[in-house]
Amino acid sequence: KFVEKRPNDQIGVVVFGVEAFTQCPLTLDHGIVATFLDGLEIGMAGDSTAIGSALGTAVRRLKDSQAKSKIVVLLTDGRSNAGSLLPQSAAEAAAAFGIKVYTIGAGTRGKAPFLQQGLFGAQPVYQDVEIDDQTLQAIANTTDGAYFRAEDEKALDSIYDTIDALEKTEIKIDGINVNNEKYVMYLLLDDS
Repeated sequence: KFVEKRPNDQIGVVVFGVEAFTQCPLTLDHGIVATFLDGLEIGMAGDSTAIGSALGTAVRRLKDSQAKSKIVVLLTDGRSNAGSLLPQSAAEAAAAFGIKVYTIGAGTRGKAPFLQQGLFGAQPVYQDVEIDDQTLQAIANTTDGAYFRAEDEKALDSIYDTIDALEKTEIKIDGINVNNEKYVMYLLLDDS
């Protein structure tokens, strides 16, 4: 829904877990972005959370952009526990390139079910949800962004609406003058 609201924006997708990689490079083709988003699966990049690597990958993609506003929406359900780039170092690099980061810690408070592979296939196991609010807040502060906490889908939708409202940029389009010459019809009707 967020992507649909941004028809004039180039949007890309970085997936992260143990590692981070560009799933979809920056594009105006939001249909392909939606296709990539639909194909995402939890754990496809590993079971850890490399927040610094993910942000570093996004910064590399955005740093040379000529866009008036460059933002990253960093959505995570955990603490940074993988990758070689520290989240704060990646945030400082983002700030140096004028990239604003909106961080979203997504997950309930307390315990939540996580699927774990066992002898009889995937089984739910209840574990504590661990979101590092301090790190996500520090990333947002370093880049003049904002930190949000989403405990359910309704809250996440509201957060995306807020980010959408914060990131409105006026677009000026040179108009094309179209002359609709109606006198031609009268010339064709004239017998003289």
